[in-house]
This record gives sequence, C-alpha cells and structure tokens, in this order.
Amino acid sequence: MSKPVVAVVGRPNVGKSTLFNVLAGEKISIVKDTPGVTRDRIYADASWLDKEFTLIDTGGIEPESKDIILSQMREQAQIAIDTADVILFVTDVRQGLVDADSKVADMLRRSGKPVVLVVNKVDNFDKFMPDVYEFYNLGIGDPHPISAASRLGIGDMLDAVSEYFPEKTGEEEADERPRIAIVGKPNVGKSSIVNKLLGEERVIVSDIAGTTRDAIDTEIVHNGREYVFIDTAGLRRKNKIKEELERYSIIRTVTAVERADVVLIVIDAVEGVTEQDAKIAGIAHERGKGIVIVVNKWDAIEKNDRTMREYENEVRRVLSFMPYAEIMYVSAQTGQRLAKLYDVIDMVIENQTLRVATGVLNEIMSEAVAMQQPPSDKGKRLKLYYITQVAVKPPTFVIFVNDKELMHFSYTRYLENKIREAFGFKGTSLKFFIRERKEKDQ
Repeated sequence: MSKPVVAVVGRPNVGKSTLFNVLAGEKISIVKDTPGVTRDRIYADASWLDKEFTLIDTGGIEPESKDIILSQMREQAQIAIDTADVILFVTDVRQGLVDADSKVADMLRRSGKPVVLVVNKVDNFDKFMPDVYEFYNLGIGDPHPISAASRLGIGDMLDAVSEYFPEKTGEEEADERPRIAIVGKPNVGKSSIVNKLLGEERVIVSDIAGTTRDAIDTEIVHNGREYVFIDTAGLRRKNKIKEELERYSIIRTVTAVERADVVLIVIDAVEGVTEQDAKIAGIAHERGKGIVIVVNKWDAIEKNDRTMREYENEVRRVLSFMPYAEIMYVSAQTGQRLAKLYDVIDMVIENQTLRVATGVLNEIMSEAVAMQQPPSDKGKRLKLYYITQVAVKPPTFVIFVNDKELMHFSYTRYLENKIREAFGFKGTSLKFFIRERKEKDQ
C-alpha cells in the first residue's frame, strides 16, 4: 500500500518551508548523499506516531498573479493538490486574514480534498488566540494554531491530518499483482510502451510534452499473470521557467514510484541519458524499488558492432549510483523486444523478494573477510560477527560488528559485491545496516 500524500499549501512567506522542514525532521538534510543523485527538497518522507506519509511542499500560491513564474507555481501547486490525500493549508497570524487566503481557500474547496487549516507563527497562544479565531471566516474548518519555528502545536495538527489518512484495508494488502511505474521525461514514449503492451490506444499519446495529465493505472494480463502499469505524467521542461519550478514536476513521479514494486525508467535513445533522467532514477533508487532502465526508440539509432556496449557505458556512467539496474533496448513503435519486458520485470520482482538463509550469508561473509582483511584504525581492527537478512523489497541486511566507526562504506560495498556474486540480485538495490555489539555480548 502506498503512503498517504500530504501537500503543504499557502501564500508565499507564511512559513510553509519552515513547517515542511520541521515535519520532515532530519530526513530532509541527509548528509550522506548518494553520488550522482540530485536531491530534490520538494518532497520528504515523514511520520507521526505509527503513520508514515509523503510530504510535498508546493511553494507559494499567488491566486491572481499574471507573472509567468507565479502562474506556473499556481499550476504546479494544483498538481500537488490533485495528487494529495490531505491538504495542509498554512496561513500567517501576524499578517492576519488577507484576500489571497480566501482565494486559496476557494481553490482548495473546489478540489474536494480534506483540508486542515493551520495558522502559523502563533508563538504565544494567550496573546494570539483572538487573532486565530478570525480564520474561521474562511469557512474551511477549525483553525489549528501552531508555531513551526518554535515547534508549538505540531502534534495536535498532525493528529488532525492523520485522521484523514485512508484506513489500511485487507483487500489492498491482499493485492499481490506486480505494480510497475513507468517514469521518465516527456516524449520518451512511456504511454506508447503501455499502448503497445496493451494492444490498444488507451493512453493518450501526442507530441505535446506533458499530454499524460495524471498517473493512469492500466491492468495488463500476460501469460495468465496480471500486471498493473502506472503511467505518469512526464517531467516537463518549459521555456522561460526557472530551475526553481522544475522541481514541482517531480511530484507525480514520487507518488507513482511510491506505489510501485518495479520502476521502468524510460530513456530516449536518440537524446541519450540526461541529468534529468538521473534525477528520476535517484527517486526510485532512494526508495529501494526494483529498477529497469528502458532505452526506447532503439530502432532510430544507427548501429555498428560497438553501439550497444558504448551506449551502456554512457548510461552506467550517468547512473553510476545504481550499477545493479537492468538495461533493455526496445522500440515502442515497432514492438521490438517489448515482450521480453515481462521476463525482466518478473526476474526483478523475484530478486526484490529473495531471502537468503542466515547460515549461507555468514559463510559468504567469512570467505570475504578471509580474502580481504577488514579495515583498522589506530591499531583497532574491525571485527564482523554476524550477518542476517531482516527484510525484502528491497533485500535488507544487518551486520553486527565491534565498532561501527571502523565499518567504512567501501568495505560494506565489498561485502555487497560478494553477496551479489553469489545471488545476483539483478535489478534491485540492497540495504545494509551496521549494528555494534561489544565483545562481551558475544
């Protein structure tokens, strides 16, 4: 089941980003960046009590502005509102209720989505409460006073938000059908691939970038197995729109990836792999999804005996943070190799859910340690006691050691390579957690 999506909406300068960072906690300023992943700060994973959700920051909405950047921001905020399960509408007690707040409220009312009204910058409840009551005039429910900067009232606000989260249903949990998100830039042929697999024109295809307006779920049966393909609106590039706005178009990709088991990252063979492709791939990689890089329009490439090898080297170079990803060369137009896509998807799902016995893992680790001594620092050597697999989707391992500080990431990478040599795990990332255990605990 995918996490609920909460969009933070409001006029500029009401403190949305401050609230966003508070809710996202330390997750937003991840220090250990994955090389090659461009991090977008528009979304973050957050949790409250036992509930996890995805948070989207929409920038400021200026309802009436004719300015091209601001009107684009309004459009992008609308995408966030359409995508969200719950909307957190932020206002500012110090500026009071202004006309633009009423306009934003009208926009939210039309969306039909649950809205939690937040009045920010209430640093002193006794002093500001009379001003908070003024926000009842918006007619959008009870105002929740908070101070994002001082972290006051956040818990009550999150209680109100989480009441709107959909209940987990047994039916949803039991849906075992593989979910495949098709993501990529506009016009790389995502919808064409779905249409070809489906054998009919169900998804609108056109040369206008961004024609696929919403994520569309398409059920396809192949060899008696049902698959759900989630086709996303492409990441748009528009002239005159500053870099600042590009981040918004990632919203739909994030929510589609969140719902998927396997992500097909579609690349235009003619254009080649780009920074934007790396950005999209980074989202799937960070969320530990199964990944297949689909190079479409392969029929349009002039080829010789080196073409595929050279092309693969370039894809691997730009997407160096995910060497495990499978690469396929297809043509949605001619249908070339598309049928093989199912075999690759099945293999990736199998690898995502593969469990390795603890005894076997420890044998691999012992052999690896014998072949390459663990690192040492100031006379103290790293000791590896034990490894076990604790989860699937993605396969997740815990390694118990004597001193976490000595476990350099390059040695973790070495162990990962040894596990991959033994079991393949093609198409899926592997996660490792290092836990300390003192000698006397043994």
